[in-house]
Amino acid sequence: MLEFVNFYLIPGLVLGSIYTLGAIGVSLLFGILRFAHFAHGDMMTLGAYIALSFVIVSGWPAIAVVPFAMAATAAIAVGIDHFFYRPLRKGRTIVIVIASFGIALMIRSAVQFFWGVQIESYQTGIQRPLIFFDSLRIAERHIYMVVGAIVLVAMLHLFLSRTRTGKAMRAMSDNPSLAAITGVSHTQIIAWTWVIGAGLAAAAGVFLGMDTQLTGTMGWNLLLPVFAAAILGGIGKPYGAIAGGMVIGVAEELSSYPWLSDAPLLAPSYKTGVAFAIMVALLIWRPAGLFSGRVFR
Repeated sequence: MLEFVNFYLIPGLVLGSIYTLGAIGVSLLFGILRFAHFAHGDMMTLGAYIALSFVIVSGWPAIAVVPFAMAATAAIAVGIDHFFYRPLRKGRTIVIVIASFGIALMIRSAVQFFWGVQIESYQTGIQRPLIFFDSLRIAERHIYMVVGAIVLVAMLHLFLSRTRTGKAMRAMSDNPSLAAITGVSHTQIIAWTWVIGAGLAAAAGVFLGMDTQLTGTMGWNLLLPVFAAAILGGIGKPYGAIAGGMVIGVAEELSSYPWLSDAPLLAPSYKTGVAFAIMVALLIWRPAGLFSGRVFR
């Protein structure tokens, strides 16, 4: 039983935390801007590498520089929206979707130009796990990652439910025309959406780098499960993205558990396929997602 918890359940919760932060940004951007942002994975990569620079300069651990990486990535995202997405916003949606692929390539190339193509790491050496009750093993970084994700989700909840801007974002997502009539500033809400979405993407990228290593394609490789999590929870529903991220993360890890014999049910290399299978099945069975988000047409 403890083997199941140590090597499958805890890694699933950690992976789900990363997916959750990425999926919330995807859902927020779709809910406000009405397009699928395919550069979101590379935003995660950018945030992870910005954090690497802060770690090198300050000597602090990666978890301590997450706020700085979030702020820097959010500022870059607002600039990208102003110079690239905003001129295309009044055109057809497919144009801005294709443009997001171009932005993804630009961000990836910029990361490789400034930080190189070699594999990087926030820290070196063997990291021994903490041991509880003689057999329960939890890596210290996993505690920071899960607690950090919980804190960020809680802060987002307070922002959306208690602040005037958060309520305006929810109104804009539900009915843009009615929100505009009541005096909600469309430009301000879009800026806040990019700040929150890119900030959470940066945090997800840093957490992913803490758990593995940093590569130029690390965020792009997570784009499919992040979108699967957003669709599972209901695209455009940030609260649904939280549940979707945890379900996808845990399902991926549990898919390699030896449920029927001594061999894994699925080889670990097929984990991404699990996310894809869940996404396709949900689009067929319940296109609006578990929390009744928007349907792709």
